[in-house]
Amino acid sequence: MGKILEEIAQDLKDSQKKVQLIYAFNGTGKTRLSRKFRLLVDPKDTEAEQEESGMKVMYYNAFTEDLFYWDNDLDADTNRKLIIRPNNFTKLALKFLKDQGLDNNIVTNFQHFTSDSITPFFNEEYTAQDKNGEDIVIKAYSEVTFSITSGDDQGLPNIKVSKAEESNFIWCVYYSLLEEVIETLNETDITNRSTDIFNQLEYVFIDDPVSSLDDNHLIELAVNISKLVKNSRSNLKFIITTHNPLFYNVISNELNNGIRNEHYVEGETNEGIEKWIYKEDKSIKYRFNKHSDGKFSLTILGRKTPFSYHLELLSEIKKAISDNQIKKYHISFMRNILEKTATFLGYPKWEKLLPENDPFANRILNLSSHSAHAGEEISEVQENDKEKLIELIEFLKTEYKFLDQSESNDTA
Repeated sequence: MGKILEEIAQDLKDSQKKVQLIYAFNGTGKTRLSRKFRLLVDPKDTEAEQEESGMKVMYYNAFTEDLFYWDNDLDADTNRKLIIRPNNFTKLALKFLKDQGLDNNIVTNFQHFTSDSITPFFNEEYTAQDKNGEDIVIKAYSEVTFSITSGDDQGLPNIKVSKAEESNFIWCVYYSLLEEVIETLNETDITNRSTDIFNQLEYVFIDDPVSSLDDNHLIELAVNISKLVKNSRSNLKFIITTHNPLFYNVISNELNNGIRNEHYVEGETNEGIEKWIYKEDKSIKYRFNKHSDGKFSLTILGRKTPFSYHLELLSEIKKAISDNQIKKYHISFMRNILEKTATFLGYPKWEKLLPENDPFANRILNLSSHSAHAGEEISEVQENDKEKLIELIEFLKTEYKFLDQSESNDTA
């Protein structure tokens, strides 16, 4: 039976697991869920209230990216800069960045995932004039400019970076702060911590970080996030959501590997020293679903076996068949399944997986190709094509031993 988003958020809050990893298709409601969760854990109406009691949830989602926006200098077209909108998170982040000098960490992370030739610069405090000619103080670390550097005189100042690079930069601000948060809270003696501004923090909620990365960098990012999470020794809890199957699978596998405490010595007393810094039973994995009635559910996935994306797509197609709701994008799903399976099995072309002497290969290729009109992607599929799709599913189950998603989880 489905639940409303507030109830799903409550389920996440009630969990005793250190890490909750969630997979969901795009459009399911991950960003809205992160917002509902924040309001549940930290229901403050004003920034003054947030600053007074301290931040309890540090989240990264579409709202985080909205805190950064461009001033393109439309008059002179020369002084382009990324403005950082002040809110509880950015005030906290920028204060800590300024106090601890973490801008170098941000630059290093950004250049690692983009290009060494693009360098972001945070502003120093300066005085400017508003539209009425009045002097206003622009606080330090409230603006960012980007420049291209080169070994000659061809460098370019104040460039506008691509949307992907902008997204990457915003993530690097968050990630660099997260590194410091975890290191700070790992100090068990509160009086010895470098700052007390994180003492009230209870949750980190990460929703789909940097989806524009290529596969190699996405894998590296997933490994780095997993390592950070697993090395957190405080009571801080983590919720990670994604629509990317590769990102999910890498983190899922990483969470299956424990970390032993190097200070624990077998055969000795080890009083007050835990044997493990992290064990796999500290994590739980879900699939987040949205039902036709507008309600939601969390389905627990197996711990031992990472989530199988092709099985989930197959499950989606079968559900659409059962509900008589087959659309053209379900044909695209099938091609996606065939392409991934062909790569896994070593076939040069996905058509090699299809039954011999069957014209369905050309038909599926034509149906799943990009249309000039976006609306055609959701148009109805002819009955004979539906029948062929059903036949193909049965063929894959028989020939290549595909399981249902539910069967896969039951055997995990």
